[in-house]
Amino acid sequence: QVQLVESGGGSAQAGDSLRLSCAASGRTFRELGVGWFRLAPGKEREFLASISWDGSGTYYEGTAKGRFTVSRDNAKNTVYLQMNNLKPEDTAVYYCAAGESIRSVELGTGEFWGRGTQVTVSS
Repeated sequence: QVQLVESGGGSAQAGDSLRLSCAASGRTFRELGVGWFRLAPGKEREFLASISWDGSGTYYEGTAKGRFTVSRDNAKNTVYLQMNNLKPEDTAVYYCAAGESIRSVELGTGEFWGRGTQVTVSS
């Protein structure tokens, strides 16, 4: 079993940067691919980025391209999402998910999910 805890969210102004963290405990986290998602009020859950178990592969989709960067430190059992040039439309709850299949994680069917961290961006 893996427990995921997101942190680093909060309030920001447009143009600011935030770095979210996804800290894992439990079984060996370094064997798992990890993805980041967000859920904004009135919208569907949105996949943002993923990273392979060893960090050698990353993938971004949609609005995450060019502004967000995913990375991981397996020694710390932590995955990060660096978000730059934040916009009000980035306001959402951000979640990380992990699983043995990175493709399953990207599709939103990863085995393990955190509870999310709120990001609020004002103009």
